[in-house]
Amino acid sequence: MLKAYLKQIADTSKRGDAREESYYPVLKNLIDEYCSSTGKKKIYVTPQPKNTEAGNPDFRVWDGKQHITGYIEAKDPSIENLDRIEDTKQLKRYLHTFPNFILTNFLEFRLYRNGEMTDKVLIGRPFILHKLKTAPPVEKETELLQIFEKFFSFSIPKVYDAKNLAIELAKRTRFLKDEVIAEELREEEKAGKGFIGGFYKAFKDYLISSLTEDEFSDLYAQTITYGLFAARTRSENGFNRKLAYDNIPQTIGILRDVFQFISLGSLPLQMEWIIDDISEILAVTDIKKILHQYFHEGKGKDPIVHFYETFLAEYDPKTREMRGVYYTPEPVVSYIVRSLHSILKEHFGRADGFADKNVTVLDPAAGTLTFLAETAKLALDEFVSKYGVGGKEKFIKEHILKNFYAFELMMAPYAIGHLKMSFLLEELGYRLQSDDRVKLYLTNTLEMEELPETQLPGMSSLSEESHLAGRVKKEQPILVILGNPPYSGHSSNIGNWISAEIKAYYQVDGKPLGEKNPKWLQDDYVKFIRFAQWKID
Repeated sequence: MLKAYLKQIADTSKRGDAREESYYPVLKNLIDEYCSSTGKKKIYVTPQPKNTEAGNPDFRVWDGKQHITGYIEAKDPSIENLDRIEDTKQLKRYLHTFPNFILTNFLEFRLYRNGEMTDKVLIGRPFILHKLKTAPPVEKETELLQIFEKFFSFSIPKVYDAKNLAIELAKRTRFLKDEVIAEELREEEKAGKGFIGGFYKAFKDYLISSLTEDEFSDLYAQTITYGLFAARTRSENGFNRKLAYDNIPQTIGILRDVFQFISLGSLPLQMEWIIDDISEILAVTDIKKILHQYFHEGKGKDPIVHFYETFLAEYDPKTREMRGVYYTPEPVVSYIVRSLHSILKEHFGRADGFADKNVTVLDPAAGTLTFLAETAKLALDEFVSKYGVGGKEKFIKEHILKNFYAFELMMAPYAIGHLKMSFLLEELGYRLQSDDRVKLYLTNTLEMEELPETQLPGMSSLSEESHLAGRVKKEQPILVILGNPPYSGHSSNIGNWISAEIKAYYQVDGKPLGEKNPKWLQDDYVKFIRFAQWKID
């Protein structure tokens, strides 16, 4: 087996015009022959087209459906010192992301588990290949076969606790962002077309005008991972990338637009590989068990948000800080919600507080929907304590789903918010029907202009979401506005409407405000307070 392999390597080298990818078929044949001789069935070795230096390793070894055995990175045989390759940023990213990995120059093979080299073997002398221009004699065949055996015996461990799951997802999501989506955006820009570029244009033109390509890559990568996470919580019989679309509620149109491409579209190969990898991590993990443990074993009242925090801390703590993505501590949320519940009863004549059928609620900077979730729980407790459990389902459908509203600008918290409310309502005894939706809208709260109908492929739902949010902003009477808006002294919210509303407060009774440092009136949290005051007025 190895003798024929080394002869083919030598024959390829002798051609004089061989590039690294010229040797790919020879290595693929060797692995196929090894699998055939050892009875390993349904093994596929897929090389990645060498369009760019970024993206995934050169080979994926998998079962053709979902299970990924591992990855192989191949370097030209002329690169004799693989130690030098180990020190490159690219390889360090690969080793950090992929737990079962082979690095080779077609003569030396190194096996890595969870980033650490466990075995290496040299099966032929490079100088014989390069200087003598002939196939080197076979050496250490047994050791190579042992490396292959270890490589193929790998399976992704079942990740049972939330922290390990968050860490594994974060590693792959960061790779998806930096190595795949960012590169794909550049390729689509050169070509002048593409779904991801269209999605970026829609977001930049209609939602976040200051959004950079890097920030979009971050937003899009997180959206994919949390979309997969949300779909996994709803899947009953198996899970993979292609099944995700069927498990995303019809009412979350934007997420369905994304996953129509992810699950059903023609993905670039490098994108397909890493998303399949994320999907398999989720497939082997009992997500529902993790979430139920949080609720029922006292590990935390809000599993989705604690999970998101752990994910962000591993994924990109700088982005978390820049966006103000920190969850409000549960005791603070509880105190604010309970206080408002009492105020409604004592000062507004609403004897049932948040459970009163005429009380409408809005969180204009909802994040992961922490405040609205707590409000829903309190409202339901109030209803059940006074009227019993008989009307519980009707109360959720006709009051909580009808009168509780929220706005969020960032896609990942938006996806998580929908996931959290879906999970919470199931915990409370109500499973969302196909025509139900939590009234959490993707919108910039501080903009009043609604999006025009967009012709960009798959993005009509972005416009629809904007119109639904606009109706709440301009027409829907709201009694309670609550939440914890972002703190950002250097606000990027400088649209005409909010700028005019804030400028009105630079003077009082026709006289200057007298504030020595009025720039802090431009902080996002001041602007959200102004929005709330305007809406109540």
